Amino acid sequence: MRTNYEEITNKLVEFIKNKVNEANANGVVVGLSGGIDSSLVAKLCVKAIGNDKVFGIIMPEKNSNPKDKEHGELIAKHLNINYMVSDITSILESFGAGGYIPTKQFNKVSDGNLKPRIRMCILYYYANENNYLVGGTSNKSEIYMGYGTKYGDLGSDFLLIGDLFKTEVRGLSKYLGIPEEIINKAPSAGLWEGQTDEEELGISYELLDKVLYLIEQNKSKDEILKEINISEDKLNNIFIKIEKNKHKSLPNPIPKV
Repeated sequence: MRTNYEEITNKLVEFIKNKVNEANANGVVVGLSGGIDSSLVAKLCVKAIGNDKVFGIIMPEKNSNPKDKEHGELIAKHLNINYMVSDITSILESFGAGGYIPTKQFNKVSDGNLKPRIRMCILYYYANENNYLVGGTSNKSEIYMGYGTKYGDLGSDFLLIGDLFKTEVRGLSKYLGIPEEIINKAPSAGLWEGQTDEEELGISYELLDKVLYLIEQNKSKDEILKEINISEDKLNNIFIKIEKNKHKSLPNPIPKV
């Protein structure tokens, strides 16, 4: 894993400056989930273009962990950026989403994916209104595993930390002074009550990133099993998820006619 945090920071800051200038945009809007990924993206954007050109949007709903909103506000105040809170409960209810109307049970696929898609729409509404770009917050580990929603949290104008594994995100966040309580909280996409990334993925990010790093080094399954203490079943599951979810990080297929 890379630990040259000064060099990484400089590259990402320069990337943001170039993207904003190329688009002739006024700034960047970031969805503040209260987690480490969005906090780091907001921090880097502030370093690149200044706190007056970064706008945060916190989008809770009635079943959200209250700590997420609290931490979203914490990072906004820490960075001294303008922000707003946009509760999406009424939008979920208007869709007739399960868990938000009495007659329908919550469905992890349809209702869980609806939340990030609603949030993406809100981000782009305010981005369009203010001539801002939408800063994506998905990291490399999530992208590999397909742990994101098409036209939801994967919908953005750039994926700033898309080449950083989750463990690298943590290291860079510590280097840049992100509040410890945000760094140390259990990662969660906030898709349903009590949901955490690592429980849903079935593996810790620390172990997952070691595997993904070796995959990038073109190591075979047998080589990975020799180097890392992981079961063959768990390793096979990682390879299956990577292959199954490649479509999320590729352009929409267009048939040649």
